[in-house]
Order: sequence, then C-alpha cells, then structure tokens
Amino acid sequence: MVLDDLGTSLRGTLDKLRGKSRVSEEDIGEIVKEIQRSLLSADVDVSLVMELSDSIERRALEEEPPAGTPARDFVLRIVYEELVDLIGESTDLPLEEQTILLAGLQGSGKTTSAAKMAWWFSTKGLRPAVIQTDTFRPGAYDQAKEMTERAEVDFYGDPDADDPVEIAREGLEATSEADVHIVDTAGRHALEDDLIDEIEQIEGVVEPDTSLLVLDAAIGQGAKDQARQFDESIGIDGVVITKLDGTAKGGGALTAVDQTDSSIAFLGTGEEVQDVERFEPDGFISRLLGMGDLGQLAERVERAMQQTDIEDDEEWDPEDMLTGQFTLNDMQKQMEAMNNMGPLDQVMDMIPGFGGGIKDQLPDDAMDVTQERMRTFSVIMDSMTDTEKEYPKAIGASQIERIARGSGTSEEQVRELLQQYKMMERTIKQFQGMGSDKEMQRMMQQMQQGGGGGGMGGMGPF
Repeated sequence: MVLDDLGTSLRGTLDKLRGKSRVSEEDIGEIVKEIQRSLLSADVDVSLVMELSDSIERRALEEEPPAGTPARDFVLRIVYEELVDLIGESTDLPLEEQTILLAGLQGSGKTTSAAKMAWWFSTKGLRPAVIQTDTFRPGAYDQAKEMTERAEVDFYGDPDADDPVEIAREGLEATSEADVHIVDTAGRHALEDDLIDEIEQIEGVVEPDTSLLVLDAAIGQGAKDQARQFDESIGIDGVVITKLDGTAKGGGALTAVDQTDSSIAFLGTGEEVQDVERFEPDGFISRLLGMGDLGQLAERVERAMQQTDIEDDEEWDPEDMLTGQFTLNDMQKQMEAMNNMGPLDQVMDMIPGFGGGIKDQLPDDAMDVTQERMRTFSVIMDSMTDTEKEYPKAIGASQIERIARGSGTSEEQVRELLQQYKMMERTIKQFQGMGSDKEMQRMMQQMQQGGGGGGMGGMGPF
C-alpha cells in the first residue's frame, strides 16, 4: 500500500529508542532527522516537513513523559498526534441528501471514485446516483456506466451529447429521486483554461454541497499547484486520494490537503468498486505507525459477512459453527468472508500487533502466497461431493487422488487442506459448549495471552 515505505521508515526510526526509559537531546535530534528524511522521501512538501518535525522536536524535549512510559512509546504518541493534526479531520459528508462535485486532472481516477463513493453511500442506506458529464475523454461514458452497474447504483449520461453543462442539468432532473448526486466532470492533461471554465459552469448548474478534488497518490509535488488552482476556481472542500494500492509515495496528496486548507474524504485502495474507505485520520495514522485500526477492521468484517454468498446454502449461519459440527462447507464460507475483507496485507495493517513491525519482517510476497493458498483450497473444495464436505474425516486415499485430479491440484495440496481443516476444527471446538459468560471471558483472555491456538479462527498457518 502507498505510504508503506513511509510507515516502515518511521517505525524503524522509532525502534531505535527501544529499551530506553528516557530520551536525550541527541536522541531526539537523530529521530527528527530520520523523520524528515522519511517524509521528504514520501514527497511531502518541504515546508510541511519542517513544520511537523519542529513540533515533534519541541514537544519531545519540553514535555515530561508519564511515569513508567518507555521512551519509544512517548515519542510514538507525539509523532502520532502531530501527524493526525497535520492531515486534520475527515471531510464532513453527512448521511443525507446532497450533491457532490468531483474535479481533477485526467487519469486521477474521478470516474472510478464516483462509482466507489456511490457504492459506499448505498451501504449506508441512501440512494446515490452518478452523473457523467465528461464529453472530452473517449470511453468516459462507457467506463462510468460499467462501474455504476457493478456498484448497483443509478447512473445518467448521454454519449451523444457534447454539452457537459446541459448533461449535468438533465442528469439532476433524470435522477431526481436519488438522495446523493455525484457529478463526475472531465479532466485534462493539464489545468487548461477551458477545463476551469467548464467546471465553473457545471458548478453553477448543480450547486454542489461539497466539491472534492480527486488526486492520484503518485502526483508528488505537483499536487500543490493543482490543488491551489482548483481551489481558486470552484473551492475545494475535501480530497479523494486514489490508487493507494500502488507503490507511489503519496505524500503529495497530504500536501494538497494542507494547501487547500481542506481535509480528506475518501481513500481508494484497489481496483474493485468496494475498494474504498471513508477517511478517518486516527485510524489512518494508527495503521501507518503499526498500531492497527480496529474501527476500519470492524467495518470490513461486517461488510464481508454481508457480501459472503450464501445463496447456494440459504440455511448456512456462521453461528451454527459454535453449536454443531464444523464442516468443510463452514470452512469454505469462512474463507469466502475473509476474501471479501480485501487484500490480507491491508487487513493485517488493521490488526493491532500484526501490522507494522511484524509485517515488515515478512517476505514481500508473503500475503500473495497466503491468498493463493486460499484460492487453491476453494478450488479443491469445489471438486468434492456434498458428502465429503459434510464428513471430511471419511475422505480416504482414493478420494484424495480423485479430488486432486478433478481440481487440477496435487494430492499433497488436498492433504494440506484437510490438515488445515483439522486445525480450524480444533479451534472452533474450544468455543463450543461454553455455558457461561464468565467461561467465555476466560477463554478470550487466554487467546489474548497467546493460549487460544491459532488466532483469527485458526487461519494462522496459511
């Protein structure tokens, strides 16, 4: 994920304080220089870097750490608070009727972001509609139509029209029953006068409640001028940062937020319609520093359970695993729910103690390998009979050979699946038959202390 290099660098810098109970002026000086290097490497504007590092240095030298607080934790808290203060609060987007105007250069990801945002609002119980006014870029209408169909939201556009202002006016009328209107505008390769003039005219017609600037995370230092010019033209209330799943540095987007005196509204974290997050500064910086983000994790878990396909087995209920026999059908549904949570490296970042330092120590492809194993296991289970899924302990050598042949996998991989099933079954059984709240609390406490065997539902060995 973009800014991972910044997070890794900051965590590595702070780790130099491990084992120390106090920080010296020399320690702080070295830490601040490393933080400056990290931020500059991430394309954060120089003036912002100096302002931030000065604040960190001043606080670390002047403030008295709470009794018994390790030096690393003390400085980590200061860095966390200063970074949260730098990026400010999340853009105010109430869950009510509103019109949102998207602006940005060509290639910034406006059309994709429009559909993602519409999908996000639909998950909150509102009826959104996307209005596509881009008559400049070939294929803009088709892309918008396809994306909104995947998001299952209302859409309006006119591929034969050449007046974007008129399209915006007609779009509002055609989608009048929608609660949230998201108006996607045309971009150019540069901030040309006709682009600015067009956006200003559209703004006059749609009268947006909020104008959002869409920025590619890779924009770098160019974000400063772009943000200022758009802000002077239509006024920018917030920023949408796209392509955060790439390897770009991303600091330029943070600069744009400061330049427009605005805030961040959404983060685009992948190519799918569902790969979008409502920006929350506390969780974002917490994740960056390896401290987890339980709020975003809980939202993904809830979303995953809603998206998990249970049409083929309408009687399936996750809670049944805690009362009856755990089967391969249960395991497959659980894996499907995990997959719906998104890339595992992102999920790990949200789990306190798993992201950050622990993930830094893993090979770069560790999470890809994990997801590939999950896909392989799912293919193997698709090649099993219903009886085999319900009674996996009865699967013998001849059946393993047939399943491997039918799924295009090896017998060893089939045995790995059955071994993984046994480990998960043992974990599930620890929860079954727990008769009292006190017993459950004791069990959860054991798991937190490392005695629960496998964590995360026994998926650890993947």
